[in-house]
Amino acid sequence: MFRTLGGGDLPSNRTKATHPHGVTEMCEEGSRLYAHALRTGRIARTDADAAPCLMEFALVHPDPDDADWLRPVPPSIALAQRLNPIEREITERRRLSIELADTFEPFMALSLQETGSTHSITVLEGSDRINAALNLATAQCRSQMLTVQPSGRRLESRIVQGLERDRPLIERGVSIRTLYQHTARYSPEKLAYVDQVAGKVEIRTIDELVERLIICDETVAFIPTRDDQQVALELRHPGLVRYLIKVFEFMWARAVPLSTDAPYEATSEGISHIQHSIAKLLVEGHVDEAIARRLGMNVRTCRAHIAKLATALGSGSRAQLGYLIAQSGILEQEQPLP
Repeated sequence: MFRTLGGGDLPSNRTKATHPHGVTEMCEEGSRLYAHALRTGRIARTDADAAPCLMEFALVHPDPDDADWLRPVPPSIALAQRLNPIEREITERRRLSIELADTFEPFMALSLQETGSTHSITVLEGSDRINAALNLATAQCRSQMLTVQPSGRRLESRIVQGLERDRPLIERGVSIRTLYQHTARYSPEKLAYVDQVAGKVEIRTIDELVERLIICDETVAFIPTRDDQQVALELRHPGLVRYLIKVFEFMWARAVPLSTDAPYEATSEGISHIQHSIAKLLVEGHVDEAIARRLGMNVRTCRAHIAKLATALGSGSRAQLGYLIAQSGILEQEQPLP
């Protein structure tokens, strides 16, 4: 069943039959009416019949002075009501993760005494086992966490999981640095996460990232082995972990702080940083779909950048564009970072 932001339950058959969507997937009519209500201060009750989600999610309430009208709930209040149960869930799961880490710590110490070393490489199969290993590693993390997150749509549940892991780290004073691709600057899901950790997590973006990576202290690293993210490797060999840290630092030094719009701003030559990356991949012979996938954007956005690149170089065709890119010398120029 859907639960309204005010806490009341609604019959599931009515919700699914009339307006089956969650509050993070605001329908077009609901968005339009809510925006109109915020601008004018109220909307007619009959108008809201087309978007029952407004009442279901407690985005409007009856006008105490006139039953034929509805008044909007301020967005800040609606958001706080939505976040309260998430915050409670995060607190509860954080408590459980700490208890689990405390329970298993003596056994891990015993295992280390018996074998003289930890398992260097562990294969983790299934999201439950991967998340359990990540929760344990983050609960034991004491100094720094480094993460690489290539672009991809993150569901609300994934954002909650990320907040669950990061909140206790932040409270313990652990340094957190995260790398996204430039396209994350326009991802509502990632920006929602950024809003929650603003000022507490360092975030930079870069044009191309190969795969996900999570490193806790200099102790353990996690990398996926399949595109569906259902199999991962837990690496505890000190040499491997140090190597991956160097890889992260190499990318971090070339990334752009999230606070600047530099990746999409044109240089004096009229070529933006992201278009420079596209030009490089074009000359290497990659098709639009491959370029979009490597840079974490959809094909339509990629082709829009290619069109701007063609305009800047005065190209009239795809074949001529490759020639002009090579002749212009833009690929020989180092792209300045802020």
